[in-house]
Amino acid sequence: MFTGIIEQTGTLVSVVDTSGVRRITVEAPGLAGRLREGDSLGVSGVCLTALDVDPTLFHADLAQETLDCTSLGSLAPGAKVNLELPTAAGSPLGGHIVQGHVDGTGTMTALDPVISPLDPTFDKQTTDWTLKVRVAENVRAWMVHKGSVAVEGISLTIADFDGETITIAILPLTYWRTNLHTLSIGAPVNVEADVLVKLAHAQMQAGKKPALELTEAWLVASGY
Repeated sequence: MFTGIIEQTGTLVSVVDTSGVRRITVEAPGLAGRLREGDSLGVSGVCLTALDVDPTLFHADLAQETLDCTSLGSLAPGAKVNLELPTAAGSPLGGHIVQGHVDGTGTMTALDPVISPLDPTFDKQTTDWTLKVRVAENVRAWMVHKGSVAVEGISLTIADFDGETITIAILPLTYWRTNLHTLSIGAPVNVEADVLVKLAHAQMQAGKKPALELTEAWLVASGY
């Protein structure tokens, strides 16, 4: 389980196809040394298993399902990936509940500074950014205004949704600390909807009433 607070970025060193899987090698000084063989970690929002770990590198195998449903299959050596270790029990939930189970890929359609580069006060290092991602059709029912979403494993808040594209405000720290500043328009990005929204939507689709229904009678009986 993750929270979408990226610890650092890593660099994809190699991609090798073997029988049935694709193995990636990621350079991640500082984080790799904290891993053990078999540990889980989030790689751009995808929960993977660390293999052949050393102090600066780790490897991970991508099954066909991962290649089909995420952006990892399109990456080439040199690409930056977001990295997060699982959240320990009892740790502060800094972002939101992120499972590392990507629902689908979206397309980055815009990543623009809030202040025009022509403005004399423009500073690329300190300006906010506006990110727009066109999400896959199967994910759209779970996009909620002011709700949470994980894009490339980053816990973000949906500022607007027009039925197809989500708009998100990006702080300078997020822009520079993650792989967002390395992506080009049109790039595929991993999208995971908030699991709580998905569960609520599933219950509504099944016609189930919530276990607790707030009524005036219940509030009075409970002393409110």
